[in-house]
Amino acid sequence: MISFFLCLFVLILGYFIYGRIVENIFHPDDRETPAIRLEDGVDYVVMPSWKLFLVQLLNIAGLGPIFGAMQGALWGPVVFLWITFGTIFAGGVHDYFSGMLSERNDGYSISEVTGIYLGSGMKNVMRLFSVVLLVMVGTVFAVGPAGLIVELLGNGGTGGILLSTRFWTILILAYYFLATFVSIDKIIGKIYPVFGICLIIMAAGVAFGIMTDSSYSVPEIWSGWTNMHPDGTPIWAFMFVTVACGAISGFHATQSPLMARCMKSERQGRFVFYGAMTAEGVIALIWAGAGCAIYEVRDGLSAGLAEILSSGQSAAIYDVCSKTMGGIGVALAMIGVIVCPITSGDTAFRSARLTIADWAGLDQNNWKKRLMLCVPLLFSGLLISFLDYSVVWRYFSWTNQTLAMIVLWTASMYLYREGKSWILTAVPAVFMSAVSATYFLSAPECLGLAASLSYPFGIIIAIAILGLFLRSALKGRKGI
Repeated sequence: MISFFLCLFVLILGYFIYGRIVENIFHPDDRETPAIRLEDGVDYVVMPSWKLFLVQLLNIAGLGPIFGAMQGALWGPVVFLWITFGTIFAGGVHDYFSGMLSERNDGYSISEVTGIYLGSGMKNVMRLFSVVLLVMVGTVFAVGPAGLIVELLGNGGTGGILLSTRFWTILILAYYFLATFVSIDKIIGKIYPVFGICLIIMAAGVAFGIMTDSSYSVPEIWSGWTNMHPDGTPIWAFMFVTVACGAISGFHATQSPLMARCMKSERQGRFVFYGAMTAEGVIALIWAGAGCAIYEVRDGLSAGLAEILSSGQSAAIYDVCSKTMGGIGVALAMIGVIVCPITSGDTAFRSARLTIADWAGLDQNNWKKRLMLCVPLLFSGLLISFLDYSVVWRYFSWTNQTLAMIVLWTASMYLYREGKSWILTAVPAVFMSAVSATYFLSAPECLGLAASLSYPFGIIIAIAILGLFLRSALKGRKGI
C-alpha cells in the first residue's frame, strides 16, 4: 500500500506546487469578472469560492472517476501513475485554462473560446464535438444512476415499476430538464454543495474500508509492473482513454465555463478549477485502489475484477460499497455514487444549451428561448438512452479525450500569443494527441488496426499536429 499513499501524497502536493506554477504563468489579476459585469440572474451569478469548488467538483465528477477508475484497475497498479501524473500535468492544467480562458472571454462556452485562438474552422469542429459529447454525457449519466438505483432497490427487496431502469432514466431526464431550464442558483447553487460533501464522505468511506480490513491489500506498483488486463488489452492507448475523468477529461472544459460565469475574482481559479480536478484525481485513485485490492488476481491477471465488472457498473460499484462499508455505509456510498453522475448529467445538458445559445446568438434571459433549446436536447438524450450503454460509453471516452486534446492546443496558442511558457500546455497536448490518434486507429469500434501500424502512425499524427500548431503560431505572430 506504500505506492498508493505515495501517489496520494504526490497528487495533493501537485496542487500546491504545480498548481501555483500554472497560476503564476497565467497570472490572474483584479479585472472585473463576467459574473459582475454581465450579471443576469440566470447563468451569470456570483457565488463564494467554497460553493464554486463543490459545484465544479460535482459538475465534473460523474461516473468517470469511479467506474472509469475501476476499469482502469484491470491493468493493475500501474494505473495509479496515470491518475497521479495525468491529474497534475494534464488534467489540472486543462481544467484551469478551460475555466480561466472562458472567464477572460465573457464566460463563453469552450467552443467559442477555441474559435478565438484556433480559428473559425476549429470553432465549428468544437461546437459539434461539444454538443455531441454533452448529450452523450447527459445520457450516460442518466442511464448509469438509473441502473444503480435499481440495483439498490433490488437488494432491498423492492419490486414492480421501481425496478425498471427505463422508469428511472425518464425520471432523471425530467429532473435534467428542470435543472437545465431554471437559474443556476435555484437548484445547482443551493443543493450541490451538500451533495459534494456526500461525495467526499463516500470516497473517504471506501478508502477507510480498504485500509482497515486486513483481508484487502493494495498491490505495489513495483511488484505489479506488468499488464494485468485479463483480455490482454494494451496499456497504450486504451488505459489513457478508459481512465479519463480521473486524469484528464475534455468534458470538464464544457463545465468550467459554468463556474467561470459565477466567479467574483480571477484569483479563485486555482482553487475552483485545478483544485476540483485534484479532488477528482483523489477520488479516482481511491476507486482504482479498491479495484486492485478487493478482487482476486489469478495468474498475474485481474480476473476477479473483470468478473464483477462483467456484471455491469451498477453491480460492481454496489459490490465495492458493500465490501468496504456495509450497512448504513452502503446507503451513504450509493447515494454518493448515484448523485455524482446525476449532478454531472444535468450540467452537461445545461452546457449543451449554453453552447448552442452562444453558437446561434440566442438570449437566454428569455424563458421561451431557453425552452426552445431544452426540449430537443432532452428528447435527443431520451432517444440515445435506448442504445447499447457500453457502445455509447466507448464513443464517449474517445470523443472526451479528443476534446481535451483540442482544449490543450487552444491554451497553448493563448500562451504563445501572450509570450508565456506555452510548453506547459503543449507537452500534454502532444501526449493527448498521440493517445487520441492511436486509440482511433487501433480500437475495435474505430479502425481496428494492428499495433504495428497504429502505434507509429499515432505518434506521427501527434508530431504533425505539433507542426501545424507551430506553423499557425508563427504565422499569427508575424501578423501581429
